[in-house]
Amino acid sequence: MRSDTIKKGDSRAPHRSLLRACGITEADFNKPFIAIVSSHVDVIPGHVHLNEAAQFVKKCVIEAGGVPFVFNTIGICDGIAMGHDGMKYSLVSREIIADSVEVMLNAHRFDGMICIPNCDKITPGMLLASVRCNIPTIFVSGGPMEAGQNEKGESLDLISVFAKAAARINGKISSEELLDVERRACPTCGSCSGMFTANSMNCLCEAIGIALPGNGTLLATSQHRQSLFRRAAKRIVQMVYELELDKSGMSKIKNLPRDIITAESIDNAMILDLAMGGSTNTVLHLLAIANEAGLNYSMNRFNDLSERTPTICKVSPSCDYHIENVHNAGGIHTILGEIRRGRPKLINEKAMTVSGKNLGQMITSWDIRSKKVSAEAVKMYAVIRGNKFTNRAFCVKQDKKNLSELKLLFDPLDCIRTCDKAYSQTGGLAVLYGNLAKNGAVVKTAGVLPQMLRHTGPAVVFNSEPEAYEGITQGKVKAGDVVVIRFEGPKGGPGMQEMLGPTTAIKGVKLDDSVALITDGRFSGGTAGASIGHVSPEAAAGGIIGLVNDGDIIEIDIPARKLNIKLTEEELMSRNVPKQKTKIIKGCLSKYKSMATSADTGGILKWE
Repeated sequence: MRSDTIKKGDSRAPHRSLLRACGITEADFNKPFIAIVSSHVDVIPGHVHLNEAAQFVKKCVIEAGGVPFVFNTIGICDGIAMGHDGMKYSLVSREIIADSVEVMLNAHRFDGMICIPNCDKITPGMLLASVRCNIPTIFVSGGPMEAGQNEKGESLDLISVFAKAAARINGKISSEELLDVERRACPTCGSCSGMFTANSMNCLCEAIGIALPGNGTLLATSQHRQSLFRRAAKRIVQMVYELELDKSGMSKIKNLPRDIITAESIDNAMILDLAMGGSTNTVLHLLAIANEAGLNYSMNRFNDLSERTPTICKVSPSCDYHIENVHNAGGIHTILGEIRRGRPKLINEKAMTVSGKNLGQMITSWDIRSKKVSAEAVKMYAVIRGNKFTNRAFCVKQDKKNLSELKLLFDPLDCIRTCDKAYSQTGGLAVLYGNLAKNGAVVKTAGVLPQMLRHTGPAVVFNSEPEAYEGITQGKVKAGDVVVIRFEGPKGGPGMQEMLGPTTAIKGVKLDDSVALITDGRFSGGTAGASIGHVSPEAAAGGIIGLVNDGDIIEIDIPARKLNIKLTEEELMSRNVPKQKTKIIKGCLSKYKSMATSADTGGILKWE
């Protein structure tokens, strides 16, 4: 085993002595050493319960015959970091997380790894590390938050609070109304309850094959989530032994991350993202993961998949459904099942998963609408919410045996539709090109109102996210305008801030049906509307977005995948790029700025 490097032979007696001081017994030296990578921190609702989860997984690994070692990574709550300089550190943290996990795995020679992430940047950071280190790995997230509810029983989430805050600043609602929503919107631990980036990435882990069914949709509060952790612990120990058999020539099983994360499995993940209108941030992260895996994968591939993938599921902020509804409707494998039925051969069913079975086999067993659905799937999808404010994991007991016992307040066939009744016959994300985005820009089409799919209007230019938020809430933006936010890309920010503040402000001041927004920054998964991000090259890298002036006419044609400014090449080249305001940048932001690339490469770092 890989861990024999630190535990076998006379020269490793000092190593064993130190391990004994950690509680390792004589018998443990013959067992696989399993890293349990938790991102528990007390300041993120998606992570506040992960210490409890990690300790439970540790117990399960021991029961499965492995030796568990828990260590933590950092985590940033994008919601709390939003709207101030803290957001500059968010994307930067992805690289720090990847590096920290790599350091721990390689320094201590672990045989396998269970990753327990939950939020944006943490999941992709751990994915980058898993591909880089390439040891048997399973992802098992902390699970999504229950949706909040107002006094009428209508669903609320974090986006509800952002929108109400903008409305309050604009004088459209009372302080009492804002406080009421603030208190109700985020009732439990778990990743925010809509199809924001955290839940998008956790769901995509199922499609990419690195996580088991239920990873993305099974509520954080549900006691049934312990079953998922138990299956992951048992399976990771099996995977280590399977790898040993493969090394000895006694098996042909391939279960390393680079066997699982391939161009075909990334296609599968992107098909899922397109089918459910996930976060635009997933494009950024999938490109980075593909680059880490050494795959030749570009944004052009996303448009090809989008043309063939129907949007069959919409979740907040694109509609009123939340992750808990998607789970009760059958979860990720039911979405994949509907795509398989309606678009045969679009999904690569032979792609391997950490279960030891290929994706096609897993869909058959875990698609609730499959004739061969497993009993475990029927039970898992019957998980209920607790309707109590809590930051505890596993506190809601499973008291239903199957979905037929649940009295759902929604139609599951509307939440996850068949392909012939899709919201759209094309995918929920698109890549736009034109003289404003020569290397591409990304938009969540699933969140765009029909009348905004094509829009032409004058630019209102801001050189930072805070300037834009203030301008929108103070009435500088009018119906028909195109908001331009630049110098917020990976290098320009630095750190590529999310634009949830400005996009929810547009909604809060009732302009989401008449105003578009473009930026070289990025958006929260909670963003909806005609919001186009990842404009590449970014302004700080000499992109055309840096040459836009107030009043310039910008043409957006999402169906045609076009993003242009109505100026000739000669007119653009005659302009000078405005100077960025001098920013005093130190520490990790300075290092990141010196190596960051634009969003079309995934915002990865490059150095000599």
